[in-house]
Amino acid sequence: MKNVRWAVLAAVCAAALAAGPARAEGFKDLEKKVVDKTLPNGLRVLMLPRPGAPVTSFVMYADVGGVDENQNATGLAHIFEHMAFKGTTTIGGKDYAKEAVALKKVEDAFLALRAERNRRPKPDEAKLKELETAFAKAQDDAQQYVIPNEFGEVLEKNGAEGLNAFTSFDQTAYHYSLPSNRLELWAALEADRFTHPVLREFYKEKNVIMEEKRMGESQPTRRLLDDFMAVAYKASMYRSFVIGHMSDLEAISRTEAEAWFNKYYRARNLTAVIVGDVDPATAMPILEKRLGQIPAGTKPGPVTTKEPPQRAEKRITMEDPSQPFVFVAYHKPDVNDPDDAVYEGLSDILAGGRSSRLYKSMVKEKQIALAVGAITQLGQKYPGLMLFYVVPNKGKTNAECEQALYAELEKIGKEPVTAEELAGFKTRAKSQFVDGLDSNMGLAMQLAFAQNLRGDWRELFSTLDRIDKVTADDIQRVARKTFVKSNRTVGLIENVAKDAR
Repeated sequence: MKNVRWAVLAAVCAAALAAGPARAEGFKDLEKKVVDKTLPNGLRVLMLPRPGAPVTSFVMYADVGGVDENQNATGLAHIFEHMAFKGTTTIGGKDYAKEAVALKKVEDAFLALRAERNRRPKPDEAKLKELETAFAKAQDDAQQYVIPNEFGEVLEKNGAEGLNAFTSFDQTAYHYSLPSNRLELWAALEADRFTHPVLREFYKEKNVIMEEKRMGESQPTRRLLDDFMAVAYKASMYRSFVIGHMSDLEAISRTEAEAWFNKYYRARNLTAVIVGDVDPATAMPILEKRLGQIPAGTKPGPVTTKEPPQRAEKRITMEDPSQPFVFVAYHKPDVNDPDDAVYEGLSDILAGGRSSRLYKSMVKEKQIALAVGAITQLGQKYPGLMLFYVVPNKGKTNAECEQALYAELEKIGKEPVTAEELAGFKTRAKSQFVDGLDSNMGLAMQLAFAQNLRGDWRELFSTLDRIDKVTADDIQRVARKTFVKSNRTVGLIENVAKDAR
């Protein structure tokens, strides 16, 4: 995953943390400048002019992520993100008519090979070798038509900066910035790659992704987290990391990736966000002409599988000759729950840096931990997790750290947080929020997130209000509701000697 991971607005708002209402008022002025239009094909366009340097940032957001996948085909969302850079019928290839024939042969060869690999009770080894040879030859024949990286090179020659994309549990986004006089180039290229994609070098790129997965699995904490998510979730596809299972990556075909594209990459499931030196009056006709070419399609419905309530604590222990480690997670509601900002408050007060309760208690005072932290956004579109992690200090155990963590979680549910703690959370949260809108790209991303995760881009401009409304009683109430044993999943790395393991 490009995991996917932001000076005018920040400067305007820098004094606002001190100035309070003046800052919020200046931020809300941006809301009035957003131009919102849905094209005839259903594609949503959000545009925010920000005069300044002659640069514009672009985001094309697809409302699809790993949570939309199914068993036997995990990793498809991430695979297609890679494929979107492989060009179109006119970019990235030397002769598409001939290439299409060659790609058909590659696909036929792979499907035959896959069928033999899956033969039960066992494949014919001689046949396997024959099919592997044929598959390799078909790929070599198709490769002669490829112009590597042409899509990216066209953009870079025109001054593109930050050309990239990411796939997460809940979304896929393609983003970069260009000189403002290249708006039509952006629109033409995006329309082309989401209307006429050619999934060339598909199996070669799958090998790149599988190597990416191997590298991730070389890290003990990553291995633990992979298994931990599958324990924490019983039904939701949040249980499967976005990169996918190795067996699925090996088996997924180009045909299946094309079907994924046809379902999720239609205009009604896309949002284009443009922020920077742009004039809506001249830009919108260009966008209508170019982006309006993308087929409308049908907006896919939401995931219907719901994670059932957890009835008992779950635990997983991984023995490994590495640093001991603790994960503790609790199920929480989705991003649109009224208590979403309260969870952010809990995370900040408990684990938000050196002034947090867990750091002061476990790292500074008791000195049983080297590091502590929390993540509240493991899943946003649907109910997710609030996850704590602890790295035990030398000579200290996971069990000591676990019990110290539970003591602090119980305490925050019994005793109100102080006025200073609550004010500190709000100050930091507001600062981090507006800092995230510092750049045009940061603002474009947040508009896209608000539109698709919260259902309306205008919700972005209510963020400061949601933070302000959090009370000490809210913190205490949500802590008591959430931090209960039956709602808890624990994951541990227990250090053992290599030979013992």
